[in-house]
Amino acid sequence: SSSGGAFLPQSSRAPGGTCGAMTGEFTIRTRKFKQNPLLGRRQFVLDVIHPGMANVSKKDLATKLASMYKVHDSQCIQLFGFKTAFGGGRSTGFGLIYENLDKMKKFEPKYRLKRAGLGAEKAGAGRRSKKDTKNRRKKVRGKEKTKAAGGKK
Repeated sequence: SSSGGAFLPQSSRAPGGTCGAMTGEFTIRTRKFKQNPLLGRRQFVLDVIHPGMANVSKKDLATKLASMYKVHDSQCIQLFGFKTAFGGGRSTGFGLIYENLDKMKKFEPKYRLKRAGLGAEKAGAGRRSKKDTKNRRKKVRGKEKTKAAGGKK
């Protein structure tokens, strides 16, 4: 591999590590590490050095971070906003490590929970069926309106 790690010195505050995943080698470093007790999480900027690889999957990064920061459940780790540096080999993104899944469900936006496979499915009729029901209702008068709404589904 090339010497991609020459640009970024090893930070003394946060642990860094190299991982030989099934796809190849990559190094993780965290910057701007903050404890956020009000939201029950740790937050940081994540630098990934992955020479010879297009990119590293978030699942691989999450398992690596879980071992680095001794996280009991890697589902509590949320990674997003990754940008690959021009020329490849390095990516930068943002990471959150929640204390538990309850805090994560409380504070994370719905779309990110859905990405992580935790979002609840929307209940109710779909857009098309609502429109069909409305248009059926327009065609009848009086008491038949309720029949058109409920009866003919």
